[in-house]
Amino acid sequence: MDQLSYSRHRFPPPVIQHSIWLYLRFTLSYRDVEELLAERGLEVSYETVRRWVLKFGSRIARRLRRSRPRPTDRWHLDEMVVRIAGRQMYLWRAVDHEGEVLDMLVQRRRDKRAALRLMRKLLRKQGFAPELLVTDKLGSYGSAFRQLGLSCPHEQGLRKNNRAENSHQPVRRRKRKMQRFKSAGSAQRFLSIHAAVHNTFNLQRHLISRSTLRAFRAEATAEWQAAVAAA
Repeated sequence: MDQLSYSRHRFPPPVIQHSIWLYLRFTLSYRDVEELLAERGLEVSYETVRRWVLKFGSRIARRLRRSRPRPTDRWHLDEMVVRIAGRQMYLWRAVDHEGEVLDMLVQRRRDKRAALRLMRKLLRKQGFAPELLVTDKLGSYGSAFRQLGLSCPHEQGLRKNNRAENSHQPVRRRKRKMQRFKSAGSAQRFLSIHAAVHNTFNLQRHLISRSTLRAFRAEATAEWQAAVAAA
């Protein structure tokens, strides 16, 4: 387990934890978090919030991922265009059929090599092969699928892959709020952290009753509190 220590920080752990939660859970900028804390009488600069997220975010995300149940075996893969430092790049993304983000990878290319890299990383990380793979009609997916020798069905089609297409929406909102990503490394790091938090609090509230939503929300909050607790 990654060791979290809030020692030598001027603010108490609950303030640090709440600031990180606000930034990662909602579509807020660091300055927005500063304003929300100021409204509660806490004078914390946005730069301090940024340093807290950079210091603790990755370790909190790893803890959250460890507590997640195994994803389903129906995977959807897709890619979206992102501009980073003035250059066009691609965010390759994999989700299961329930919207759980499995992995993502920022790459320069949109070809077979890039698709292979994502799929190999995904198989290594999950530790099992899917029962169904769904992608759009990009030929790179089919070439990578055949080279890996996967035995599961491979369905291709724009409408069939709506699950993956919809999963890009939170990223697009965050990208606009952040006024684009500054580098490929920082984008990969932030999106990995954001995915872990999104998975924890993505409750599909339109599909469940209010009482079930309260129960799931309490479970998600408990997962978060366990992840941010100091060792």
